[in-house]
Amino acid sequence: MDKHALWKWLILLLLVVGSLVVVWPPLDKTDEEGNVIRSGKIRLGLDLKGGTSFTVKIDEEAVEEEVRSRAEEMSDAEARREVAKILEGSQERALEVLRNRIDTLGISEPNIYPGKDRRIIIQLPGINEQKREEAERSIKSLAFLEFRMVHDKNDELVMELFDAGKAPQGFRIARVGGEDVYRRDKSFPDREMDRDYYERRKRFEVPGPDYEFLLQREETENQFVYRPYFVKRRAELTGDYLKDAAVDFHAMGQPVVQLEFDSRGAKRFGLVTADYAPGGARNPDPNNFRQLAIVLDGRLYSAPVIREAIYGGSAEISGSFSLAEANFLANILRAGSLPAPVEIVEKRFVAPSLGTDSIQSGLRAIAYGGIAVLAFMLIYYLISGVIANLALILNMILLPLGMIVAGGFLSIFARDASGGGPIRLPVLTLPGIAGILLTIGMAVDANVLIFERVREESKVGKRLWTAIVAGYDRAFVTILDANLTTLLTGIILFIFGSGPIRGFAVTLCAGILVSMFTALVVTKLFFGLIAQKSSAKALKMLSIVKETKVDFVGKRHIAAVVSVALIVASWGFMVYRGVQNPSAIFGVDFTGGSSVTLTFDQAHRVATEDLRAALDNAGVQDPNIQYQREMEQGGDEYLQVKAAEDAESEGKATDLIARTLTAAFPESAFRVAQEDEVGAQIGAELKRRAVWSIVLALLGIIVYLSWRFEFGFAVGAIVALAHDVLVTVGVYTLFGRQLSLPIVAALLTIVGYSVNDTIVVFDRIREDLRLTRNQNFLDICNLSINQTLSRTLLTSLTTLLVIVMLLVFGGGAINDFALALCIGVLVGTYSSVFVATPVVLAWHRGRKPDLGAKGK
Repeated sequence: MDKHALWKWLILLLLVVGSLVVVWPPLDKTDEEGNVIRSGKIRLGLDLKGGTSFTVKIDEEAVEEEVRSRAEEMSDAEARREVAKILEGSQERALEVLRNRIDTLGISEPNIYPGKDRRIIIQLPGINEQKREEAERSIKSLAFLEFRMVHDKNDELVMELFDAGKAPQGFRIARVGGEDVYRRDKSFPDREMDRDYYERRKRFEVPGPDYEFLLQREETENQFVYRPYFVKRRAELTGDYLKDAAVDFHAMGQPVVQLEFDSRGAKRFGLVTADYAPGGARNPDPNNFRQLAIVLDGRLYSAPVIREAIYGGSAEISGSFSLAEANFLANILRAGSLPAPVEIVEKRFVAPSLGTDSIQSGLRAIAYGGIAVLAFMLIYYLISGVIANLALILNMILLPLGMIVAGGFLSIFARDASGGGPIRLPVLTLPGIAGILLTIGMAVDANVLIFERVREESKVGKRLWTAIVAGYDRAFVTILDANLTTLLTGIILFIFGSGPIRGFAVTLCAGILVSMFTALVVTKLFFGLIAQKSSAKALKMLSIVKETKVDFVGKRHIAAVVSVALIVASWGFMVYRGVQNPSAIFGVDFTGGSSVTLTFDQAHRVATEDLRAALDNAGVQDPNIQYQREMEQGGDEYLQVKAAEDAESEGKATDLIARTLTAAFPESAFRVAQEDEVGAQIGAELKRRAVWSIVLALLGIIVYLSWRFEFGFAVGAIVALAHDVLVTVGVYTLFGRQLSLPIVAALLTIVGYSVNDTIVVFDRIREDLRLTRNQNFLDICNLSINQTLSRTLLTSLTTLLVIVMLLVFGGGAINDFALALCIGVLVGTYSSVFVATPVVLAWHRGRKPDLGAKGK
């Protein structure tokens, strides 16, 4: 027996106690008014708690444009160096500024942290719609403050525009208050005023490349008018020197914003005003009064006349503000000036009610999936099944500790990792719950492999403990190889993923680590207790899959035809649909665009055709409309509408969809439960990173299998994995589902799971090559597939049990995720038998590889 068993029991006890300590109490305790009086150890993500998430990106293009406007003779290399200098440390500075702004809104427990590529993620849990809009306004109002000179002949240039009847697109000339001004042309829709439009408008009739055309909005005679100015592109002074901002009032009660500069800014402001004051160094004409434009984030707020040098370090932004607008502007400026312009490239909102439903459906899926697996293992493996079930329960208990270890380890691979680390539980997300459920299914994989090995050793007449030891020894290498490849995919998921995808990666890796420990160490301890008082008959097990002698390899040509036909048919249909409408294939994660999930009165369910007609009339381009049931049959339904990004929508398709449906079908009482907005740029980046993550996972598997087996075996595994990915994607899209970031996580999980299956077969081939000398390679391959068939079918069955629970009880993206996994597990089981091994046979052309001789 194991002489170190006592120490192992003590270590297990300490791990169990430690894991319970780090997770207890699990959730927040609140009083009757909802105030948290005791914080829980489990931190819920926005998809479970509800709230809003913004992804903000520093606009490098705007920085480069500003640099070149200051010195057009600058070479490309010099410009790049100057941009790099400005951007150095910009993320940290912007992070602090945005954190200060959010803090002024009174939002509790905001989570603001750096992301990849100079991005900043702002997560605001549990906020209402009013706070969400206020936060978005604060972020969008970038406070990139500039002081620029107005053209010295601006009045003449403007008069020439009006005399010639010229107006920028979207405006018309009007006579208001006895003078010519511009007014908005209502025939030109707001949605067409995208970023390209504003760039075009800046160049409208400019007197030279050094100037921009800007409009100052004012309220005159109860209507908004716009005064044109030709403003120098080069800034004389920026908001970096701003010290304070406050609201003041003119004599007539008009609110203005007073600015105060620091000592450096006061000096620089004094020099600028002295140079351009009448008679100054840059304005020698004593009768010429130059104007200084105050530009905030590309918008002209005021253009006061410089009458004399101002050395006091103060300035004023005056305009047609309401008191609320003036206070808002002062708050933005007071919070700090950003080192560079930023833009919101991704926005996600989840209502608290939807988060509660997600928790309930997730817990229900875990409970039912766990019960199904426990029942199956108990019925099929009897006493051994009891041991496997105890190990599975210990898996769940030890998982929090495993998540801390996995989160701390994975954070090594990404400096921007948030939530988690060596001493805190990672944030629990909905994909994280899916990872926990998948862990339940995959955890029994090692137990099934061991039990089947022990069964084989018992059949040859070995005593109980000898059979147990031999079973564990023979299964160890296979379990190690299979789980390391899955762990590799988890690491790649974490590196290339973000937010909830990382939560899934942490849970997946934690489940692998914990399940290996319980399967290889804990279950052996339980078997040691049984072996002291029982015989081999005590480990009697059912055997649904008897010994088979099927010529699987002989059917490889038929399987190849079936696989190729399925791939060509499904991908042909997918490409056909994608060419007609890319948003029918790719979700907003990849195309950019908007996704809105709405609740509604179940008694007034609107037909999809009527919804589409209303949205088409409102200008929503090619909406993808789906009804989804969040929980089990009979539960509430949600309506999900997705629309690809359109230049005309100006990033506000979510508002347009919600307004349109609310107005068109008031009896349905539509309410927004979740919103996602993703810019086209970040969508393209996510698509590129998704492809790279899958490619790198495959390359890593090639390297590992080439080392552990031979290159020919690596080729077989990669062909099988490529087959699995292609078939899964093709069949998945046949169901009318869209490819999104969670589906990439599902594909990588399928890669890890499928190679797990394949390695079990390859490991048995390696063993049979060593033990069977009188058979050719084809027969040995057939023998190995038949020997592992029971294990392959059983582990696929247990994994499918929990995935089906996800499919039934999971809603939204988790339902899509579960469908992809379900297809992938079925296809992966097929490819391990009919694709991977035949490719290895073809590679070696019938000759035996020397794996047995090398003793790998």
